[in-house]
Amino acid sequence: MTSSSSPSQDAKRTAHAYPEGLRADALMEEDVAWSHEIDGERDGEQFDRSERAALRRVVGLSTELEDVTEVEYRQLRLERVVLVGVWTTGTAQDADNSLAELAALAETAGALVLDGVIQRRDKPDAATYIGSGKALELRDIVMETGADTVICDGELSPGQLIQLEDVVKVKVIDRTALILDIFAQHAKSREGKAQVALAQMQYMLPRLRGWGQSLSRQMGGGRGGLATRGPGETKIETDRRRIREKMAKMRREIADMKTGREIKRQERRRNKVPSVAIAGYTNAGKSSLLNRLTGAGVLVENALFATLDPTVRRAETPSGRLYTLADTVGFVRHLPHHLVEAFRSTMEEVGDSDLILHVVDGSHPVPEEQLAAVREVIRDVGATGVPEIVVINKADAADPLVLQRLLRVEKRSIAVSARTGQGIAELLALIDEELPRPEVEVEALVPYTHGKLVARAHTEGEVISEEHTAEGTLLKVRVHEELAADLAPYTPVSAG
Repeated sequence: MTSSSSPSQDAKRTAHAYPEGLRADALMEEDVAWSHEIDGERDGEQFDRSERAALRRVVGLSTELEDVTEVEYRQLRLERVVLVGVWTTGTAQDADNSLAELAALAETAGALVLDGVIQRRDKPDAATYIGSGKALELRDIVMETGADTVICDGELSPGQLIQLEDVVKVKVIDRTALILDIFAQHAKSREGKAQVALAQMQYMLPRLRGWGQSLSRQMGGGRGGLATRGPGETKIETDRRRIREKMAKMRREIADMKTGREIKRQERRRNKVPSVAIAGYTNAGKSSLLNRLTGAGVLVENALFATLDPTVRRAETPSGRLYTLADTVGFVRHLPHHLVEAFRSTMEEVGDSDLILHVVDGSHPVPEEQLAAVREVIRDVGATGVPEIVVINKADAADPLVLQRLLRVEKRSIAVSARTGQGIAELLALIDEELPRPEVEVEALVPYTHGKLVARAHTEGEVISEEHTAEGTLLKVRVHEELAADLAPYTPVSAG
């Protein structure tokens, strides 16, 4: 049983409330406003921006039905939330950073953060997550601020959710439910929507609740007759069975979609096209980097999990070698295991790549924590054997001492800025150097009637030199064994 102590030790109110319109500290010092003049060149074509902006939530709407009906149907009510976290390990700064990240998640989901509370405990309370006394204090804060939702910085058990709601008298959700809500808002592709739906059902299955007659047993269970042979299943059991059936169907659909993506990967492997995967913490600038390297036109926004669906684009090294560049879903500390499982097929892009660009936000207060969180997920998807380059993004806004520390600790690292283009040329050269090279060096005089072999040498290999002669094209290339065998008949015989 946790001993009571003074409020200054047990609970720490955040030093400031989050006024309306102000982004959370976790979003750093970047300007939230986007303008074509400032960001157009850096971020490329923003194909999805107008659609995303149309779904912004509006301020000042009450929950009364007569007020909501006056609002255009695409605009949603802005939820007013209070954050609560339990500080069990680490420093007070670590606890503040975790709650700031939760505030950024809440704002990304469309909520208005009113206040935040941190409770100092050895471990979360088994009944109400923060303890009965602090739950009553939280209820007072909710009443003072007029909040309608409490968000907990952790994954709560079904019992903790119920008991905390009974005390604070408003809706309570946890970090996992919040992240799932963001994913549901931002998923656009058929596969992304299916993966999010599967993760949501996995999360909701043990948390189904019934009230009144929802817990009563259905009639039935025997073969006819006025009376039943047994009590039958309850309504909540029926709901659980239906959810399990939907989950099984969703897994089959995702497996079918995975097959299509695997066929595309096999085609790239057959054509000997190297692949590079961009992985990293959410809001580290992965999509901005992809746009800077390839002009992909992927949505870029100063928000967590702005893009979910993987994007694969063709790129070329400075020496002319072709490769593919894949942008993957962003990671976050304590990423719900439901999401890791649901998005495993998408994250396989990382495991099947020849090189990982691990993007980290250099302007973040503790970038080392971001690196550790992403590497944990990379281990989960079995991609530990893939070579990695640590790309320290936002170098123009980072503390020079932090940059020096990261470059010293991470041996294979480079500092860049997707905003200004700083370090991009050096990054492209490093990618060219790190990508696997063909293993066989061949010199061949290819007749002009066999131009397809010359084209394959450019596509699949690395051309060292090329000269057009009267007899044909004299090539000196590094290629894979299969193409080397095709070029072997045209190897010129050296003079005796």
